[in-house]
Amino acid sequence: MITILMNGCNGKMGQFITKLCKDNTSYQITAGVTLEPDSVQNNYPVFKSFDSVSMMPDLVIDFSHPSMLPSILKFCVNNKIPLLSGTTGFGHSDFDLLIEAAKHIPVFHSANMSIGVSVVRDLAIYAASILHDSFDIEIIEKHHREKKDAPSGTALMLANEINQSLNHSKVFIYDRTPIVEKRKTNEIGISVVRGGTIAGEHTVIFAGHDEIIEIKHTALSREVFAKGALKAAEYIVTKENGFYDMKAMLKELI
Repeated sequence: MITILMNGCNGKMGQFITKLCKDNTSYQITAGVTLEPDSVQNNYPVFKSFDSVSMMPDLVIDFSHPSMLPSILKFCVNNKIPLLSGTTGFGHSDFDLLIEAAKHIPVFHSANMSIGVSVVRDLAIYAASILHDSFDIEIIEKHHREKKDAPSGTALMLANEINQSLNHSKVFIYDRTPIVEKRKTNEIGISVVRGGTIAGEHTVIFAGHDEIIEIKHTALSREVFAKGALKAAEYIVTKENGFYDMKAMLKELI
């Protein structure tokens, strides 16, 4: 059994993971951390900060806010506990902190824990390697009205992975409103939709002359991300110190 400290336990993803753990004897959430510990009733103790946590789990799972990263890493590094983070909205300095922590503990981060999204990424990279000279690349992402960061971490991951495969020859265009000119061939456009209860939808469009290719992933609920997170939890608790992601995990599992 893997014991888990759930950071962001009262958030939507935290509650999905809590629900899955109740029905699975392979995992047990022994404590949670959240800024509002009384907002949801959980079947484990919940603390307002890591300073109050005394129990030592096998793993910390984090679905919270980038501002909490320093305190999470301090707790994990000081106690030699692996970290699995699905938090989005990280900047370059946040990733620097993750990479530094990975020298001391196993760190797993992915903006999207769905295995299906990882397949979409690989398909998009393959398509880009063939089509990039003659097809325009656009990414459209859709999420629920409560999602705060935009573009989504998954959209940025897809754009960055595609661009990396093309030797960083593309530039990202997030808003065409102020641009009064034809689309350039070296662009990857990234568009955002927010509304309703959309769990998550990402489409990579390759638009050529008289033909269009779309590679699309639609999440019908957040449960797919929660299941992916627990799969990643099984993976990361067995690893040596270092930085890991979905690509590394799937490469080993397939």
